[in-house]
Amino acid sequence: MNQIIKKAAVLGSGVMGSGIAAHLANIGIPTLLLDIVPRELTEEEKAKGLTLEDKQVRNRISHTSIQNLLKQKPAPLTMKKNLALLEAGNLEDDLSKLKDVDWVIEVVVENLTVKKQVFEKVDQYRKPGSIISSNTSGISVEAMVEERSEDFKKHFLGTHFFNPPRYLKLLEVIPTQYTDPEVLTFMKAFGEDVLGKGVVLAKDTPNFIANRIGTYGLLVTVQEMLKGGYSVGEVDSVTGPLVGRPKSATFRTLDVVGLDTFIHVASNVYKNVEGKEKEVFEVPAFMKSMLEKGWLGSKSGQGFFLKKGKEILELDPNTLEYGPRKKLSTPAIELSKQEKGSANKLKALVYAKDRAGELLWNIFSPVLVYSAQLLGEIADDIVAIDRAMKWGFGWEMGPFETWDAIGVQKSVQKMKENGLEVPLLVTEMLENGFTSFYKEENGEQSYYHNGEYQPVEFNPKVIDLKKIKKQKGVIKKNGGASLIDIGDGVALLEFHSPNNAIGLDIIQMINFAIDEVEKNYKGLVIGNQGKNFCVGANLAMILMEAQDDNIYELDMVVRHFHQAMMKIKYSSKPVVAAPFAMTLGGGAEVCLPAAHIQASAETYMGLVEVGVGLIPGGGGNKELYIKHLENLPTGVPFDLQNVANKVFETIAMAKVSTSGEEARANNFLDLADGISVNSDHQLYDAKQAVLVLHEKGYKPKVRRKIPVVGETGYAALLLGAKGMFLSGYISEHDLKIAKKLAYVIAGGKVPFGTEVDEQYLLDLEREAFLSLVAEPKSQQRMQHMLVKGKPLRN
Repeated sequence: MNQIIKKAAVLGSGVMGSGIAAHLANIGIPTLLLDIVPRELTEEEKAKGLTLEDKQVRNRISHTSIQNLLKQKPAPLTMKKNLALLEAGNLEDDLSKLKDVDWVIEVVVENLTVKKQVFEKVDQYRKPGSIISSNTSGISVEAMVEERSEDFKKHFLGTHFFNPPRYLKLLEVIPTQYTDPEVLTFMKAFGEDVLGKGVVLAKDTPNFIANRIGTYGLLVTVQEMLKGGYSVGEVDSVTGPLVGRPKSATFRTLDVVGLDTFIHVASNVYKNVEGKEKEVFEVPAFMKSMLEKGWLGSKSGQGFFLKKGKEILELDPNTLEYGPRKKLSTPAIELSKQEKGSANKLKALVYAKDRAGELLWNIFSPVLVYSAQLLGEIADDIVAIDRAMKWGFGWEMGPFETWDAIGVQKSVQKMKENGLEVPLLVTEMLENGFTSFYKEENGEQSYYHNGEYQPVEFNPKVIDLKKIKKQKGVIKKNGGASLIDIGDGVALLEFHSPNNAIGLDIIQMINFAIDEVEKNYKGLVIGNQGKNFCVGANLAMILMEAQDDNIYELDMVVRHFHQAMMKIKYSSKPVVAAPFAMTLGGGAEVCLPAAHIQASAETYMGLVEVGVGLIPGGGGNKELYIKHLENLPTGVPFDLQNVANKVFETIAMAKVSTSGEEARANNFLDLADGISVNSDHQLYDAKQAVLVLHEKGYKPKVRRKIPVVGETGYAALLLGAKGMFLSGYISEHDLKIAKKLAYVIAGGKVPFGTEVDEQYLLDLEREAFLSLVAEPKSQQRMQHMLVKGKPLRN
């Protein structure tokens, strides 16, 4: 099938529709955003003398939605400039433009009649072969297209994004009986490779997979809270990270989602099911009262929680009054904190005979049973259900993985004792000697399906470092990092120190990795699959040495760090860095000298050392300055002072990119560097970059001298900082840091335009860094960051 999507149209410009359009713009797809024509003029339009026939008025709804993308938080756009890829229009004047569109996504009101009317019009204007999909969260996709043309039916399916589309990974794809299998195959691949999503095939049932189980779980939790006399805050204190769920836990999640949205989703299932299941989806009376009062959560200013000044209050569901937020504290909670990993914590908790254990058992056990009951109805296998819950709701473990974690045999016995009706699928599985839903042999995972274990299928672009280490072991490791063979002659250096902070152990492994790769491999990837790529150097170690006046020790560490970074830069084999999420300070400094950077779309990169009273100490000042010079247009005269100013501003203001694209705009990435939209494919993409560089006969950069702005440039750099100090915007210590930073970037006391070597700049940096480390006020800033997790201004 030669399908390609060059242009898209989104019908419906509400929060979800505009969010999908923004995500398409982020990946470079021009998108038409259409909505209804307004029936009344605004006061502003009347004042301008506009009429209902003016294009400006007729496109107002979609145009306003596009402009609002710039105000929303979290930001739907990775860069403001992506707004240019969005075109506003309306559903009366602009349907003819659908003839130029390859994919039409419907996101109008959740009403079957309205959707069918929209699709009737789309069928008249779309080009044959274009894909049409609905983002419905629960209406039958098959019912929408029963009366449509054959070509329309063949190219139609459900594509259910989760909000916000830029950040949430899950995309549920729902085929109908008419959907061409080739269209389904294409959309799954497109969803993963281009949209960057985790795609799950779902069946055409109410609320599909994730919302069906997630909503059930939330309502079970609410009912258990009421039954057991727990408070909103107590429930949230044990249903978040403690058990492998997001920080927003239960009720904070509902506040973020919006009570009106949640009740709509719950009601959709309530109307379509019977018996005991229907009872669970009956929204409790107090939540209906909240809806009537407009207490919808974050968007209305209050919901299950209310912020008053610095205090966060919780709602009492019995009185609908707010009071101090409570936390559940029991012996089981304290004991579980000593366990490693969410699976072990959860196992310790659900069988505990205290208020925390009872609550969690009564929440988890019905959800596990319900998930098994729905197998075959909402999805074909347990893998799809587990992935949907992990990717859509941020669960660390899906329902069947959770069941394995707490022990299937033990939990089933307790479920039966509690009167829960365990599905035949599970009892038969146990009777036939299968004691877990998943098993692992030689690093290969399989899952229970139809009386046997079958291999779990993965996209070949997904590199799982845990699996590789189990299968191949590691080349070498220490407490901070491991060197791993990831195949095809490529090695990978994985950081795994606490927070991936860089200490001497990681520096030692960088040196070993380069030596090993130069002898035996085609190239090296520096990457990992932790929460963040790297949050910087080991600040606690730096502070401890500084407080003990071990400046000699710190001098040695900085020299070693510099040498390791130069080793990365001038390695005879290509080194590719794969940063993602927080890539701060030393994390950014590891990436800057690499031959190539393969960033994630969500890479938050910056040199932030001024926030702890320091300047970058791992060569970051020099490398960012060189990046700026190298990214200047060739053959065009440039202003060297302007380059120095930009670098100084980026580091002095501790600018952190809000995306991979912005990291490129800030010159942390070159135009040739890559950005992986699908984070699961990033290491694969980085590995391919190594292989491409190798095949092209990679040669390291030639060492060159670097022009600097010198003494006159130093004075110019400080002008702004001195002005801010005199105006009271920065402290005396801030000015001291700015002077040190300006001196390093300017290249010291040399004439403007002098060309210096890299080691000279590194020596300037090291001296400035060590002098600031010794400052009591810088040490106070480091201490404050370690204890409070935020910068101190002193």
